Amino acid sequence: MATSELGNLLRLQGDVRIDFIDSSALAGNPFGDPARRPVALYLPPGFDPQGSKRYPVIYVLHGYTGDVAALVSARPWETNVVQWVDRLIASDAMPPVILAIVDGNTRLGGSQYVNSIHNGDYATYTVRDVVNHIDGTYPTIANEGGRAVVGKSTGGFGAMYLTMTYPGVFCAFASHSGDSNFYGAYVPEFASSQRILEKHDRSVEAFVRAFEAKEKHPNDEMHVMMMLGQAAAYSPTAPEPFAFDLPFDLITGQMREDVFARWLAYDPAEMCLQKLTELSRLRLRYLDCGRRDEYALDIGARMFVARVRSMDLEVRHEEFDDDHRNVGYRYAVSLPALAAVMEAA
Repeated sequence: MATSELGNLLRLQGDVRIDFIDSSALAGNPFGDPARRPVALYLPPGFDPQGSKRYPVIYVLHGYTGDVAALVSARPWETNVVQWVDRLIASDAMPPVILAIVDGNTRLGGSQYVNSIHNGDYATYTVRDVVNHIDGTYPTIANEGGRAVVGKSTGGFGAMYLTMTYPGVFCAFASHSGDSNFYGAYVPEFASSQRILEKHDRSVEAFVRAFEAKEKHPNDEMHVMMMLGQAAAYSPTAPEPFAFDLPFDLITGQMREDVFARWLAYDPAEMCLQKLTELSRLRLRYLDCGRRDEYALDIGARMFVARVRSMDLEVRHEEFDDDHRNVGYRYAVSLPALAAVMEAA
């Protein structure tokens, strides 16, 4: 297999190619986000599409504001997930696998990888359309034991959510600083979000249009956009632009308990209590988080781990001395751990 220009640019021993998938699950969404999406495929050294060898596939989910391009981009002094898997395979730290990077971006910055009448059905897109395309195009181990999923931040949430919601698709997950314990992670942002929206006449649409018109986006406004993206995923009300409920009152700032209850239905720390059967079939449940995480997601990971262990299930749980950002080096731990429990040809 000849190495592509992208593979050469990333200095890989394996290669990277970009496929495109047309998804009916994303078609006709209110914002007009594209239904034709890229998926980046890492193919290990010696990969022969016509050969008899079949490969397990690790699916990678990006975080909020991420996309396929961001995860395969090269930056000085950093190692992206494709470079990590290539390095780990070359050093025999893990067996050869195919890596599939899924695109879950939306106008509001991210889909949370859930089905939403507002955003489109990103869960269905991931577990049906992407998986079917890869199993139908490449020599994969096309069953549960041949698939695992990993992600960071929102992607880590997606990895936990999809394995608990769609049993039989993946045999293992790894979550790096994944969203969990929504009370601790999200509620502290409600007051500041309400104050910023108040400056835009309490109009979500007016805020979004003003935000999009800026060349530079303040961090506090980025947090508001993230809140809106979460609302579009967790509490949509109609298949129309900006038709979703916020978990706080736009006038008083008071929490709307009924809306937040809808959000909690997606919280992995809460979901796991009802998902013994789904969690039991997994070969690896892996969570890690920095002890200085700005969103207190280390607390969410601890809660999830404690509750799953109370069900007499094993969980691999690690904490490390860092915050929420630039923790891609943790792939050096999670990718070999996932590969070790997956089926090999």
